[in-house]
Amino acid sequence: MKPNSSRGAMQSNSRDGGRFGNNANNRGPNNNFGPNNANNPAFKKRAQTSKKKNPLQGDRHVDYLDMKLLGRFINDQGKILPRRITGVSAYQQRRVVEAVKYARHLALMPFVALDTR
Repeated sequence: MKPNSSRGAMQSNSRDGGRFGNNANNRGPNNNFGPNNANNPAFKKRAQTSKKKNPLQGDRHVDYLDMKLLGRFINDQGKILPRRITGVSAYQQRRVVEAVKYARHLALMPFVALDTR
């Protein structure tokens, strides 16, 4: 190590010229485990999935009496599925939610799934 006359501190003899202190393995421009690096195990890219087909196919009318259609938007617990799973537009999702809630209110559709133990 050679003294640094401008700072009065000791400088390391590593390839980085001492810019990154004594421990240059964990920091710096050649860091393989930075927050946005693909080598970081916490930063794995997801496999791209294809766009979900819209089950309503441009039909803007959702009828609360159509149990077969509304059943496609309900999971096995009776919860309404989000639009990222169903593939409908935001406008259609709002209409589906209104129709499901209205059908539940009229007792055409159960609020929760049957208990099958």
